[in-house]
Amino acid sequence: MPTEILMPALSPTMEEGTLAKWLVKEGDTVASGDLLAEIETDKATMEFEAVDEGTIGKILVAEGTEGVKVNSPIAVLLGEGESADDIGSSKAGESKPAEQPTGTAPSAPAAGQAPAGGYAGEEQVAAPAAPQTASGDRVFASPLARRIAKEKGLDLTQLKGSGPHGRIVKADVEKAEPGTAAAPAAAASEAPKAAAPAAAGAMPTGPSYEQVVRMYEGREIEEVKLDGMRKTVAARLTEAKQTIPHFYLRRDIKLDALLKFRGQLNKQLESRGVKLSVNDFVIKACANALQAVPDANAVWAGDRIIKLKPSDVAVAVAVDGGLFTPVLKDAHMKSLSTLSAEMKDLAGRARNRKLAPHEYVGGSFAVSNLGMYGIDNFDAVINPPHGAILAVGAGVKKPVVGDDGEITTATVMSVTLSVDHRVIDGALGAELLQAIVENIENPMVMLA
Repeated sequence: MPTEILMPALSPTMEEGTLAKWLVKEGDTVASGDLLAEIETDKATMEFEAVDEGTIGKILVAEGTEGVKVNSPIAVLLGEGESADDIGSSKAGESKPAEQPTGTAPSAPAAGQAPAGGYAGEEQVAAPAAPQTASGDRVFASPLARRIAKEKGLDLTQLKGSGPHGRIVKADVEKAEPGTAAAPAAAASEAPKAAAPAAAGAMPTGPSYEQVVRMYEGREIEEVKLDGMRKTVAARLTEAKQTIPHFYLRRDIKLDALLKFRGQLNKQLESRGVKLSVNDFVIKACANALQAVPDANAVWAGDRIIKLKPSDVAVAVAVDGGLFTPVLKDAHMKSLSTLSAEMKDLAGRARNRKLAPHEYVGGSFAVSNLGMYGIDNFDAVINPPHGAILAVGAGVKKPVVGDDGEITTATVMSVTLSVDHRVIDGALGAELLQAIVENIENPMVMLA
């Protein structure tokens, strides 16, 4: 029976995309790994690979089509002995979806991070009437594997899949003997997958388009069409503010010691072409603080908290039409120069929308710095499932009372820690912020 090729979820927050370009045409023979199309997600333009072998029988979605929903049919793949005539004769809904490529997000993304990041479970939607194990779990297998299993009289529920996320593929059924059962597939992780809220992909509530247009009747206006990233920004950040119980902790941090130390380091590193920014020190300070206060190095996971061992710190990067939060993994173990180089690379590729999903997914904590725009202080929105985000303002010369009681001046930076109260309580959040302050005000400690 012809197999539907479905629109894949190529990023954790993708719910629809643009089919930018077909790399095959009707009648072409494809094998697993062949490139089928270029697809624009809410984050980047990515290539989509074939998983099954066969012939492209019909292209259902034309090049340049926008708003193609994840898991909707985009083409039909014909197997051996099938022809284009079989497409019309198959009933709607009977064609089985082709499996998605390794590393793609689920067909319906979980309540993930805002475009400033994201996360996703691994479960994928099975074909209609897919076999189930005794416990009621669906068995995931490629259409070709199902066909061969049926011909050989194999019970798919007794086979162990070697494909992505345990999916049963052609090789698994070819090596299995009728009447023999392979070891059952490994049990799925007990960690619950956070369920997507009902309005996960919905646009923010408020006046309708028609109502707003009527308000400005007779005025000169320009309508800006939302691209995938802007839609995701609107949906995810609305979701975050509606579902996360934020609270805020504020501190002023003296920067004079850090600025002096940074100047000395940059002079020594000049021959290597390295120039450390204040933000590099902030990232390192946050990474070290998460190690010093491990209970705060945590994320919200539906009905429980998950604590992370490493300090994986996300950093907000503004791009045209939205933002990314690339993740600096194991930031506590990296030198300031390494963090600086890695951040420059990630930020550059983020602005060109060349980041791979694994580079902006994950982390437990984020940094958002608007100090370079002259912003003194602000409150940042938490990126689910993170436990907190640090909003960093500009360093400003201010009068302060010195240790000797005398009035003097100092460069002071205002920061606000936005905290998810489900993950981190007030005292724990204050302890984390104190650790961040101590690292920044005593920068040499970060090198120890």
